Amino acid sequence: MATDVFCQIIDGELSTHEVWRDDRVVAFLDHRPVFKGHVLVVPTRHVETLLDLPGDLMQPLFTVAQRIARAMTPAFGAEGTFVALNNVVSQSVPHLHVHVVPRTKGDGLRGFFWPRTRYAAGEEADHAERLRAALAVPD
Repeated sequence: MATDVFCQIIDGELSTHEVWRDDRVVAFLDHRPVFKGHVLVVPTRHVETLLDLPGDLMQPLFTVAQRIARAMTPAFGAEGTFVALNNVVSQSVPHLHVHVVPRTKGDGLRGFFWPRTRYAAGEEADHAERLRAALAVPD
């Protein structure tokens, strides 16, 4: 049985600010975001890389990533998103995860050098709530 940090989050052993959960996918705020509102979307079944992702999880995983990307505009005023995943190299947790990062023109993100920031006290919960509210609106 896998014991990576994402499996612990999925199993409820570690606390996080979830913005989405169903039987196949969980999404939560990255605790060290590129920009505030940065979300990680993970399959609930332990899958290490994109190459290991079974076909029956492909659609649910990327549908949730798409919904979260869409919700970034009403939630945060984002002008776009950066959506990416690492496959082995630079994959900090050995559990497949899709990054969905809110973007605005001139935000300073250049290439793959991701500056990191921290949330102020209480700010992480506010960002999670705003995104949950935006996700609750039907497509």
